[in-house]
Amino acid sequence: MKKITSSLLMLMSVALFAQEIPNEPNPILTGAPFLRISPDARAGSLGDQGVATSADNFSQYWNAAKYAFSKDYSGVAFTYTPYMSSLTSDVFLLNATYFTFLGTEERSTLAASIYYFNMGEIELNSLNAATGQIQNDGIAKPNEFSIDLSYGLRLSDYYSMAVTGRFIRSDLFNGLNDATVQPANTFAVDIAGFYQSETMSTNNFDGKLRAGFQISNIGPKLDYSNQEDNSSYLPTNLRLGVGYDFKFDDYNKVAVTTEFAKLLVPTPQYEFDEEGNVRYRYIPNKGPIDGIFSSFGDAPGGGSEELKEITYSVGAEYSYNEALFIRAGYFHENAMKGDRQHLTLGAGLKYNSFGIDFSYLIPTSKTNNALENTLRFGVSWNFGGETQNSYDY
Repeated sequence: MKKITSSLLMLMSVALFAQEIPNEPNPILTGAPFLRISPDARAGSLGDQGVATSADNFSQYWNAAKYAFSKDYSGVAFTYTPYMSSLTSDVFLLNATYFTFLGTEERSTLAASIYYFNMGEIELNSLNAATGQIQNDGIAKPNEFSIDLSYGLRLSDYYSMAVTGRFIRSDLFNGLNDATVQPANTFAVDIAGFYQSETMSTNNFDGKLRAGFQISNIGPKLDYSNQEDNSSYLPTNLRLGVGYDFKFDDYNKVAVTTEFAKLLVPTPQYEFDEEGNVRYRYIPNKGPIDGIFSSFGDAPGGGSEELKEITYSVGAEYSYNEALFIRAGYFHENAMKGDRQHLTLGAGLKYNSFGIDFSYLIPTSKTNNALENTLRFGVSWNFGGETQNSYDY
């Protein structure tokens, strides 16, 4: 009875003096957030996913290992995405991608891309202490970009892997005359894998199973001020996806895909006072690799909070004769971690080696979305002939 009584007293003490986690948004913060924005219209119409969808010209961003299963030997693609279009017209994203197979065996691929985010022009003003008047200090033109180079290898008839190297430059203070800040430059690596099964036949349709993973943006922090304590984590991200193609005949096919993602970055923590009240919130200062591993169990509040950091999406694509594509998807992020929740719609047309894609985003949460009611589009061109992947079905 003494042991039981002591245990009860301990539990009551913990309950009385427990540090209560505030019920408020606690999103994970990173530098270079533009690296998290879907650059292509096809993925943008499938719920912002692409790690396990079929190979296309934009696979560099989502999963470079998919190129090994491309039906075309080489290709290029370009996309334009207006950003915050309801507020301004000079903020946008541009993406250009090139890929090709190496050699006649069609087992290895090389791809390169550039991703540019223009933040428009910002008029700089300051108060002149001598005159007491507002003076114009010029125009700032903040921008960010990344340059990628990837190599993929088909390790078997059904599985491939790829590694991507990335240079990142984030110039948020372009045009600002302040010696305490600077453009941030760093590099990162992606590791990805992709699986595509052989054709599986039933009485009603032929099918293929697809699965993929990607760990993106593994690298040193972005340093905007030459101070380690003020440097920002890269948006290191883990994606896992699975999908299935239903081919009903030579003309009609439906592909269904789902994807889960989690930022591998330390979650902001709370500092409490002696009475258990929140004093302030801070981001732990850890190395990139330590931050990746600790991100799986550092959410204040435990397991239920960890699950809130996982985003998910579902998408479906109907294709007719590989020429007309109708797409739809849904993306969900917990309200405490950013509240990005939206439906996506899109379409695509392909004629011979040319293709064009459109997508449209419809928000389903009360939080404003920078891409809401925005029409995104991209164009692609394939050349070099078809590969052996064209005859898989």
